[in-house]
Amino acid sequence: MGSPQSGWIHIGKNELNRIDFLYKLTNAQAVINKVTLIPGETSELFFELLAKELKLDAAKLNKYYLKFSPYPEAGIYADTYYVPYGIKEKHLMSFLVRESEKKYQQISEKIYGNYDEKQWLRVLVMASIIQKEAANNKEMPLVSSVIHNRLKKGMRLQMDGTLNYGKYSHIKVTPARIRDDNSTFNTYKHKGLPSTPIGAVSISAIKAAIKPAKTKHLYFMKNKKGTHDFSDSFKAHRKNVKRAR
Repeated sequence: MGSPQSGWIHIGKNELNRIDFLYKLTNAQAVINKVTLIPGETSELFFELLAKELKLDAAKLNKYYLKFSPYPEAGIYADTYYVPYGIKEKHLMSFLVRESEKKYQQISEKIYGNYDEKQWLRVLVMASIIQKEAANNKEMPLVSSVIHNRLKKGMRLQMDGTLNYGKYSHIKVTPARIRDDNSTFNTYKHKGLPSTPIGAVSISAIKAAIKPAKTKHLYFMKNKKGTHDFSDSFKAHRKNVKRAR
């Protein structure tokens, strides 16, 4: 009949004779769990979710993630994954990072002709900011253009989304956070990009980071519709702020 399968499998709830039982051991489908990493989510909160759903240790997940991933954050591509029931922390992180690396390599080689981790880290950092800031996929190239334009001019990015890192993923950014946070994620205090990505990214955010819209935009403000108004000057930006409030 073949060899028994590895891991947990479905054999049904009915009483089986010995032949049917042996057949099930060699032919039954494996028990699979579906896990989804939402674009913009941080690895810290994702590991907490995995630990809860799969009965794993969040600290071990983080330990093995850091061992396998070349990136402190965003080393796991935002997607849905199917993993066997009973998988342990080490094998799960190895699988998720390996599959993500394949995805990143495919995208990078298609665009750049090669896959350079240092270059790709910058792409992931920028894509993670876009992922946090844009209201939808359509806005992503516009947000990207603001980031590129401000960097070229030596302006601070001054974006709230960069402070939604780690455990602060869903925490509203307050004046106190802006004042007290001294990490590179605080783009109100520090020029340039943060040293590492903020969270998981989608293909739309990656494409926007690599190919921003051609604009002169330097500012954007969330409007009452939940999207953003973009502007080229501080004067125009102030009008958008006043209108939104």
